[in-house]
Amino acid sequence: LLTGFLLQVGHEPLPPTVGRNVLGRKVLYLPGFFTYARHIVEVDGKRGLFRGLTPRLISSTLSTITRGSVKKAFPLEDMEHVSNKDDVKTSLRKVVKETSHEMMMQCVSRVVSHPLHVISMRCMVQFVGREVKYSGVFSAIGRIVKEEGILGFFVGLVPHILGDVIFLWCCNLLAHFINTYAVDDNFSQASVIRSYTKFVMGIAVSMLTYPFLLVGDLMAVNNCGLRAGLPPYAPAFSSWIHCWRYLSAQGQLFRGSSLLFRRAPVPATCFPID
Repeated sequence: LLTGFLLQVGHEPLPPTVGRNVLGRKVLYLPGFFTYARHIVEVDGKRGLFRGLTPRLISSTLSTITRGSVKKAFPLEDMEHVSNKDDVKTSLRKVVKETSHEMMMQCVSRVVSHPLHVISMRCMVQFVGREVKYSGVFSAIGRIVKEEGILGFFVGLVPHILGDVIFLWCCNLLAHFINTYAVDDNFSQASVIRSYTKFVMGIAVSMLTYPFLLVGDLMAVNNCGLRAGLPPYAPAFSSWIHCWRYLSAQGQLFRGSSLLFRRAPVPATCFPID
């Protein structure tokens, strides 16, 4: 939990090491997930790996409860799964209807759970500057209300929602078109392949929408008074678009997406630490 987010923030307390790529050429690799995790344990103990866990669990619980409540309040009538017997127009209509309903549930649950997500991100990023500004859920709520107002709970919400929406539509539509046009009904394993198509598309599309997740998480901690959200670690972004453009210019839109084999920039640049 903590390790992945610190990689997103760009906190690199450990120097890169020399390794070789598949062609045998020497390259610089940044420490992977397990090396980074060991460093956190050395600094903070094992409990340090679970910074921000409580608000994250509350956020996930709120998301699950909200999705269930919305589903009950707005049931999808005539919920039918796409069948091989459907014509192209009918099957596409069903996919669009199901995806629209799923999108509504996801957006509402994201809005409800996002304030606790923001608190979780800020609790975790305090590792960088060794701060204790956000020490508990209730104290964090009071601090955000006092310093930023209600809107402080929703920083980074827009890119998260955009990422969710794009992910749902791309994943469901791609899976539908592949199952409809690429998988032959005469093939004996057609049903098995169709059952896994959406899962595989989810993995592929999640990589494409990762920058939205990254930008949303960075905005949650940017310019909030914590060291990792201020220069020299990061500029004080005026909006999530400003953050996106900055990361894009630096070639860092997928920063933190890989946890194991992490190529260092050339020349390798590590963030300053004390």
